Amino acid sequence: MSMVSAKLDLHTHSTASDGLLTPTELVTQAHEAGLSMIALTDHDTTNGLAEAQAAGAAMGVEVVPGIEINTYLPHGQGEAHVLGYYLDTANADLQAFLQFLRDTREKRGERMVALLREQGYDVTWARVRELAHGAVGRPHVARALMEKGYADSIADAFDRYISPGRPAYVPRFKMVPEDAVRMLRSVRGVPVLAHPLRLFGLEDDLLPRLMRAGLLGLECYYGEYDEPTVENLLALAEQHGLIATGGSDYHGPGVHPTPLGGHYVPPEASTLLRAMADRLATEPAPPFTPPSH
Repeated sequence: MSMVSAKLDLHTHSTASDGLLTPTELVTQAHEAGLSMIALTDHDTTNGLAEAQAAGAAMGVEVVPGIEINTYLPHGQGEAHVLGYYLDTANADLQAFLQFLRDTREKRGERMVALLREQGYDVTWARVRELAHGAVGRPHVARALMEKGYADSIADAFDRYISPGRPAYVPRFKMVPEDAVRMLRSVRGVPVLAHPLRLFGLEDDLLPRLMRAGLLGLECYYGEYDEPTVENLLALAEQHGLIATGGSDYHGPGVHPTPLGGHYVPPEASTLLRAMADRLATEPAPPFTPPSH
């Protein structure tokens, strides 16, 4: 399996959530990198898709509609993220719940800045909002810390200030991954468990639970995953009959070590996702009741 630059990347982010590039800039970079397809999977929003797809149409880059939902595992076992592909972005109930999630993200960012200021760090909420352009995420707080010389990089800012256990970390709204899977299935999306390595109880507990909720894929070709890790995850996906997907989790320069299109993803990943989406479009969508706000 080659680990050279891929022709597709099914996990990317823009300024519509916590990426550093606008949707147009992201698609432009994909085009310049020789990619023929990307999925825009912003956190808790589909607001960047129209711009990205328009740019993609002009540049010959197919932009798959996607999203990434951050969720929490029980008993303090960490986060699990669920990707969704080809979801019905026009669904009013979906958009109302996503707006709620973004509102809680905004309040979280504001509280992080307040905690930093209480501890003597000269970071302002107004500057974080300027850096965000769209929805605020932790990378924007990190960039504000870098500007003031409190961190050498975004990763350094995360490690020192805004990761769990650090002085300005604020937890998110606690949504469980089963609810994210059910929500995506209710709008005919194809749910995929993102970057699954080291998730607590993955094989014995988490995957079976999520499959009962409607999980259909596993992100196997991810970021810095080496070849043995990819092979192990591919075997796990095959064992459970899950679609193997992948991507860089690109948020912009300097956020993660893997560049856009920097991890090989086979073309059949997108083919299988599209075929599953077409099948779901012909079936009745299961109902979904959003978790209590």
